[in-house]
Amino acid sequence: MNDISGRLLAGAAVSIDGVNLSLGRGAARVHILKDIGLHIGRGEAVALLGPSGSGKSTLLMVMTGLERPDSGSVLVAGQNLLTLDEDRLARFRGRNIGIVFQAFHLIPTMTALENVAVPLELAGIGNAMAIAERELAAVGLAQRAWHYPAELSGGEQQRVALARALAPDPAIVVADEPTGNLDEKTGSEIIELLFRGQAGRGTTLVLVTHDAALAARCDRVVHMRRHIEARAPAESRVE
Repeated sequence: MNDISGRLLAGAAVSIDGVNLSLGRGAARVHILKDIGLHIGRGEAVALLGPSGSGKSTLLMVMTGLERPDSGSVLVAGQNLLTLDEDRLARFRGRNIGIVFQAFHLIPTMTALENVAVPLELAGIGNAMAIAERELAAVGLAQRAWHYPAELSGGEQQRVALARALAPDPAIVVADEPTGNLDEKTGSEIIELLFRGQAGRGTTLVLVTHDAALAARCDRVVHMRRHIEARAPAESRVE
């Protein structure tokens, strides 16, 4: 097993053991994750650092239940994700996991306020609009609440996405290259908001990045490498 856990912290927010995942079919099938073990403590900030193709984003997808592994166990906030059907998994994710993507993924026909409120409503959380207003104010967008995504800059859209991720007060926030579509200054502002939100709430943060300087701001860095053998599939390796 590739054990990338570091030290096993009591009360782990994320506990992954023996995870394997292959994608594709036939000769194109690639073994992305091989016998991965990862344990992340509550409130810990962990960076997944490595080149493209090393399995960082795939591991994040497994961690959030957006991708099911071929084998292994995935526990998040004490819940075994592999025992949940799609409906129960969606409800669990809505309440417990905040996700920030590189490409924002806002609903274009909804205002910033509605984009933040809708996931709260789907999760059955009361006072969704009031919570959404508070979260938008926390990321500096109180005056832009009724604007649509097309009326917002890239940085503002990512602020909305961050507010949406933090609004349910989740146990864990995962961010996949959250500054990848932003200029350096705007990206730095988003990162400051991300770490401020994580520290203020005691939320566990898992950050996928290529940026070693950004990764160094986390409590722990997990280095993932891609290893390719002749006539064998690509596998994730950790050193």
